[in-house]
Amino acid sequence: MDFEKIPTVPTADEVLDRSFRRAAKKMQKKMNKDRANEEFVRAVSSAVHDRLVHVIQSFPILEEQPPFYRDTVEALFGIERLKKALGSVGWAAMHTKRMGWEHGGARIRWAEDTAAVRKRAVARIASIVHQIDDDLRFLNEARNVLRKLPDIRDDEFTVVIAGYPNVGKSSFINRISSAEPEVASYPFTTKGVIVGHRYEGRTRIQLVDTPGLLNRPDEERNPIEEQAISAIIHTADLVVFILDPSEYCGYPVEDQRHLLEAIQARVEVPVIIVANKADLGAESEAEFSMSAQTGRGVKEVLEAVLSHYREPAPRPDEGTPEEETEDRPAVEGGEPGLRSS
Repeated sequence: MDFEKIPTVPTADEVLDRSFRRAAKKMQKKMNKDRANEEFVRAVSSAVHDRLVHVIQSFPILEEQPPFYRDTVEALFGIERLKKALGSVGWAAMHTKRMGWEHGGARIRWAEDTAAVRKRAVARIASIVHQIDDDLRFLNEARNVLRKLPDIRDDEFTVVIAGYPNVGKSSFINRISSAEPEVASYPFTTKGVIVGHRYEGRTRIQLVDTPGLLNRPDEERNPIEEQAISAIIHTADLVVFILDPSEYCGYPVEDQRHLLEAIQARVEVPVIIVANKADLGAESEAEFSMSAQTGRGVKEVLEAVLSHYREPAPRPDEGTPEEETEDRPAVEGGEPGLRSS
């Protein structure tokens, strides 16, 4: 997963501190003071520019990510907000390099007071970098969340487990997973997507346990619920919808059915309806009845899931000609990977 590779994004002060230290080392090697001042400006400019470019290039191009990840970024942060922050970093990189060209060459070389020119140039570079400090902090916050996203693969048969909170989705996925599921939680949410796997010979089935989905209009859903909707629409080859007819989950059966109908209307894949907590004696018209707690009926549900197995078809966005995007346009100076603001 590309998001895992994003390194820590430095603050403005961290960018400048590291750049000044690198420049000071080069300056110490110059015997001539004027040439040392000239070298210091060029070194600071180059170091800041390279660090900011590295920040931009460490973020994956969102248009190249699977729909699940694009929708997750949109739900958690907003794609345009993320692009705007990267564009601001690109703007700062371009202008800090320009400072090196303008003040690290003839202007400082022929100045009467090279130290004064050096100080002005470095102050302007610092001012530019501090203007994007909020963007750098935002990108680091996004990085800390995105790198923890679950690894959901497009090339595996995917079963999405859906339903209201506390209906037994996690217990069911724990029962049928071949290994302990991966839990991906986020700093500002109580629960994230859980991914488990079931091995049948050489075949691996991907099990996605969505957060509890509440039965309310899309515009009223919070980011983690939007993420769950994205998981259902974009990753599912099969949906297992779990009902709790006992209503011990805290939600009326009628509300649970309304959510089921809403999901059935949004997906084009098979939906298996399972009533959980059969050990509590509640009756249901669901296709299957089980108790994820005791294991009763789980085998029959698993067999139904496996009966739907098929090789995953290419997603709608795969196999289409690549189109040029504006996500990573070059900026003045021919520097690759910078986004314009």
